[in-house]
This record gives sequence, structure tokens and C-alpha cells, in this order.
Amino acid sequence: MSGTRPGPDDLAALLAGPVERVAPLLLGAVVSHAGVSIRLTEVEAYGGADDAGSHAHRGPTRRNATMFGPAGRLYVYLSYGLHVCANVVTGPEGSPGAVLLRAGEVVAGADEARSRRRTGVARDLARGPGRLGQALGLRLDLDGTDLLAPSTVTLQPGELVTSVERGPRVGLRGDAERPWRFWIADEPTVSAYRKAPPLGC
Repeated sequence: MSGTRPGPDDLAALLAGPVERVAPLLLGAVVSHAGVSIRLTEVEAYGGADDAGSHAHRGPTRRNATMFGPAGRLYVYLSYGLHVCANVVTGPEGSPGAVLLRAGEVVAGADEARSRRRTGVARDLARGPGRLGQALGLRLDLDGTDLLAPSTVTLQPGELVTSVERGPRVGLRGDAERPWRFWIADEPTVSAYRKAPPLGC
């Protein structure tokens, strides 16, 4: 990657771009909530009708409505009935796209994150989307929060990341090989890659 990290005033314009272009530019950005701040080290991009791995593949529903815009909103959902996962909505309104926040490094509020996660291992505090949501103390009622306005959840640009790797998304059966997972090279907080188990297992 090359170029410069956008400032806060440019973040809205950046997020309005295509999800696969926005996703790697969010690496290094900092998301904050309830006394904890996390520098993003791993993300995944999800599109619309042409992306069989996306929640929006079959059109709008009550669950995925936030994915359809506007850009810069927080899309929160419950995974496996247990884990609150966070996404940043991208693209023009009406054209669904969201970047899943897969992993990060806690850069502020480590003690609070440890109390929520009940672990003392720094690299594991937000290593995986469920852990990241738990470390931040996210709740389902935060779905639709405007990340570009003063609010309880904020997203701030960080230093530009120049060493980025990409590969297939984790645990998907639909569009399993699409290389829309992006992570900072040699970063210990990045989660492990796993394919979806075969059907019937």
C-alpha cells in the first residue's frame, strides 16, 4: 500500500468507497468504546448480492439493515448466539458493504479489557471478532451508531500501515476463497486462519 492515512475530515469520503478498497485502509485505525481503545490489525470485507459470504447476499433484512448505509455506521450482530461482532459500514447508501473488525491491539484501557475478557494475555485481548467486541464492551443496541460523530463508539485514523497481507476470509462456505481478509504482517494479535468445516461435521 502507498499514500497517506486520511485525516478525520477525510474519513467519511474514504468510507464511502468500495468495501474491498476501504478494508485494508482501516488497518491501524483505532476504535474506542467504554474506556478501551483498540488499534485494528485484521479486518475482512463483505459486499452485497454478489458476495455469497455476506449477510447482505439475499437482500435487506431486519438484522442486516445497517449494512445498507449510510457509510460510517457501526453494524453490530450476534455470532453463534454468543459473540457481539463489530463492522464498519462502507460504500454509497443503498449498496451494502461492511468491514468486519477481526482483531486488534489494545492501546488504551488494558485493565478494563482484561476484566471483560478475564485473561491477562495481552495479544489475546482482542484476537478474533468476538474477543474484540467483548474487550470493547459492545452491545447489540449500539447497532447503527454513527462512528463519524461524537458518540459512545468512535473510529479514528491511525498511522499508515505499509506491510499488509491478504487472503481468504475465515470460516466461510459461501465465497470461501475470496481474498478479502487483510492483516498487518507479522502482527501477533492477528487471529488464526481456519476454513469452514465440511457440511455434516
